[in-house]
Amino acid sequence: MESTQTESGPSTAVGRDDKDWHDFASGAGAAMTNIILTFPAYKVMFRQQLDGLRFRKAVKQVVHEGLSNLYRGVGPPLMQKGTSLAIMFGAYNKFQKILSKSMPSLPREVTNASAAILAGSAEATLTPFERIQTLLQQRTYNERFSNTFHAFRIIKTQYGLKEFYRGLSPILLRNGPSNALFFGLRGRIKALLPESSTQVGNSLNDFVSGAVLGACLSTLFFPLNVVKNNMQKQLGGEVVGCWRTFVIVFNERRRSFKRMYYGVSLNYTRALISWGTINCTYEILMKIFTQLDP
Repeated sequence: MESTQTESGPSTAVGRDDKDWHDFASGAGAAMTNIILTFPAYKVMFRQQLDGLRFRKAVKQVVHEGLSNLYRGVGPPLMQKGTSLAIMFGAYNKFQKILSKSMPSLPREVTNASAAILAGSAEATLTPFERIQTLLQQRTYNERFSNTFHAFRIIKTQYGLKEFYRGLSPILLRNGPSNALFFGLRGRIKALLPESSTQVGNSLNDFVSGAVLGACLSTLFFPLNVVKNNMQKQLGGEVVGCWRTFVIVFNERRRSFKRMYYGVSLNYTRALISWGTINCTYEILMKIFTQLDP
């Protein structure tokens, strides 16, 4: 299978202008496949981020809650990540074409980076799903919220719409730059791998390039996710800003940057699998959709 990606991201070949749905659908399908496979690992990592727990203690905590609670909270990430990656790939491709046509004199790297940042900012509209996921994964709210829709209803009626966007600032700081690096580097990393003429070999290269890049970016932006989770764990009351939350968490963890990275080893391992799966599945689905609707 020949990859649809170029050095700078998804293909922008002439003739695909009316096929934007390919990118959106492929991104959504890749996200859903990934979430089902990696959610248990994410839940353990989340507990480490939130409570500063070591790996074994976090695993023991999740196991103690039982299998019935293992996928508790999976609804929001399925909806959020499915939509988020649809926007990430689809909006990036769309913005890339719009900027190329409206400002053709811009260097390609600037156009691609701008399109990636715009797509990342568009993804931030899905903050309510990350917000609900954070609440549902805390033991504190196991009894208060029955499920995703119940949590949405309670928050809307008792706290208002603003409460859904607690933690928006670190999400914006994370999404734009990480998107720009992902789309700017994934083609280049794949180009460093041995070229393959087979479908399996090409898919393996997509997996490896996505895995390495995704794991590195996830590690780079890990502290922002720690801040985001700690901002979103509170329900109601004062909204504490991004920088102030960082200072509070940093002080709580004895002013140790090492402790700010609790959970990073599992996060790195999960990201290897997640972004390898996402990148590979995205390319496979793009090939399928292109064949079905050339």
